[in-house]
Amino acid sequence: MSKSITILGATGSIGTSTLDLIERNPDDFTIRAVTAASNVAALAEIARRTKAELAVVADESLLRELEQCLSGSGCKAAAGETALADAAAGDADLVIAAIVGCAGLKPTMAAVEAGRTVALANKEALVTAGALMTDAATRNGATILPIDSEHNAIFQCINGASSQGISRIILTASGGPFRTSSMAAIDNATPAQAVAHPNWSMGAKISIDSATMMNKGLELIEAHYLFGLPSERIDIVVHPQSVIHSLVEFVDGSVLAQLGAPDMRIPIAYALAWPKRMETPAERLDLAGLARLDFEAPDAMRFPALRLARSALEAGGAAPTVLNAANEVAVERFLAGTIGFTDIARIVEQTLNRDVSPAPRSIDDVIAIDQATRRRASGLIEEACS
Repeated sequence: MSKSITILGATGSIGTSTLDLIERNPDDFTIRAVTAASNVAALAEIARRTKAELAVVADESLLRELEQCLSGSGCKAAAGETALADAAAGDADLVIAAIVGCAGLKPTMAAVEAGRTVALANKEALVTAGALMTDAATRNGATILPIDSEHNAIFQCINGASSQGISRIILTASGGPFRTSSMAAIDNATPAQAVAHPNWSMGAKISIDSATMMNKGLELIEAHYLFGLPSERIDIVVHPQSVIHSLVEFVDGSVLAQLGAPDMRIPIAYALAWPKRMETPAERLDLAGLARLDFEAPDAMRFPALRLARSALEAGGAAPTVLNAANEVAVERFLAGTIGFTDIARIVEQTLNRDVSPAPRSIDDVIAIDQATRRRASGLIEEACS
């Protein structure tokens, strides 16, 4: 029997990779719904190609255009926030949650509250609303499968083991483009230098997060909520080859690691086929060709974002939401040339220090804290630049 799939964010990189795998295995999957923010042409083409039952565009003003593009296809068109949530909560065996940013919070929560199995690629869901998401999953019998390569690696290594048998989990980080750079070079880094990741091909924002190592700080927070371990039992190690995606140390001293080529289709395939496995076209590892795997502790001077993220996790409440929003604003301003590379962490820290927000009790609270934080971080940048 084929597995029915809903893809939230079908036109993005995760959505595209998911579709690549599904279309290689047409007998194993059917597409129930696909969504996009505003790219109507790409969404309609995907819906027609995959014979999806439903296509949803987030921008309500684009509904008529989507209907025209889908005319005669048999695929229903819908638009807007409510339609996104309805698609997410609809009857599908697996929901791929790949909408970028806080726009993905409500649809992801809708899928969780409907008790779906959710393959999670949206970092913000757990970074900004971790307790809300995991509590809702427990109440509604939902299953969250991580697609992030690091968390997916941990999920594979744990393989259903009790948290009592786990000593610690170890997230690996490439170290980004500035792993061995001098502090002077980091101070003067340009956006072009910062987005030049040595191993992965990613968008500008996540590439900057890799360069600051904020991405690993955000993953630290995600890991806490996914696996139920406290901050002190989650470590980070720099592994420049990006071959070992993460490790789990058990109480008996055994350490299990998941290795693979840096190809997002591997963790996506694990989520698609779970609890089984499926073939992928990913490159196979040549261990003899690699010859060596290196590890080192992250440099706290080069990467202050790690300290900020761990502090936010340990503070709890609204702090992770504030951390994420302030970082997004600072990264955007760095890419625009308004601030320097090392100003990113400085702005995040200043924003955290000024925050007095109460802990969010709903997704609406999370969004309100996010928006207030963005205004505060922007104000700090304007003060510094005036």
